[in-house]
Amino acid sequence: MTLSRPTLSALDRRIAADFDAHMKGADSRLRRSFLSVLARSNAGAFDGVYALLGWLARQLMPDTAEKEFLERHSTTWGVPRKAAGRAAGTIEIGGIVGAIVPIGAELVRVDGARFVTTERVVLAATTGSVSVEAMDAGVAGVTAEDVELTFAATPSGINAIAIAGAGLSGGADEETDAALLARLLTRIRTPPNGGAAADWETWALQLPGVTRAWAFPNWTGPGTVGVTFVLDGREDILPLEADLEAMTDHIDLLRPVTATPVIFAATPFMVNPLITVTPDTADVRAAIVAELSDLFQREAEPGGSMYVSRMREAISLAVGEFDHVLRSPAANPVAPAGYIPMLGTVTFG
Repeated sequence: MTLSRPTLSALDRRIAADFDAHMKGADSRLRRSFLSVLARSNAGAFDGVYALLGWLARQLMPDTAEKEFLERHSTTWGVPRKAAGRAAGTIEIGGIVGAIVPIGAELVRVDGARFVTTERVVLAATTGSVSVEAMDAGVAGVTAEDVELTFAATPSGINAIAIAGAGLSGGADEETDAALLARLLTRIRTPPNGGAAADWETWALQLPGVTRAWAFPNWTGPGTVGVTFVLDGREDILPLEADLEAMTDHIDLLRPVTATPVIFAATPFMVNPLITVTPDTADVRAAIVAELSDLFQREAEPGGSMYVSRMREAISLAVGEFDHVLRSPAANPVAPAGYIPMLGTVTFG
């Protein structure tokens, strides 16, 4: 039975009625009487107790708990919050033979993101490599392949420009409450099952920055398990080579000895909607693109379909939209195995 919390005025009336019932000749309804004041002050105190009990009740359930108590629940279930991580990797450098790059040399990306070398390197040839990591934790440090980094103070004999050849990965923001709750509920509702598909997805989601993951049994043959994932916090959500290596190392620590993981990045399967909308304004167009982006993030999965009816629904949910015709796609786009549907160019006309 649901507990009905009495209002402040109801508590006031209830306490006043108790006074009148137990004290002969008392009339707590008199405006400035001692009993009237006492009833009102006690009502305020009990109202605070009810509020505290309501707050405590919310903390008892993971899906209504606030941050501190959500973390207590998740830790109890062995699902700690994923901390923010620094992007790291190896960059390519050039210079004269024998030139030295010291530990702690700072490099800057064109947008101002800063990185620092984590090892001392002596060039044995005119080119070499050095390990670096972002100075600040977070997804902003993730760097795509072949992006240029510039030494803030160029070491003697070293070229000022370095190249993030394979990219810098591993940068992730601290896990949000919503993402933590989703992982916790998955753990509660889908307990470990000796290497079932859900177990592999749970393991993949433990890696910082990973927001969605999928597992496919017998991916390249008996005993193999295909695992792919995305990192929605980044501009390019598909994993870099360094992300795949990190995932391989992580999964190897957890997988059954009889299973062979195949960690791969899904190939984009672009869906390019053509829409006629009324009213056709910039704000309505932006709202439609935002709704479609949310739809693809919620429902796209490797080898899956994006349903035209769901796209129409998302367009109808856009703020300001009155009517529309989804001219393309006319049928449900189906991604091949290993491909993931992604929203491409939305054209209006």
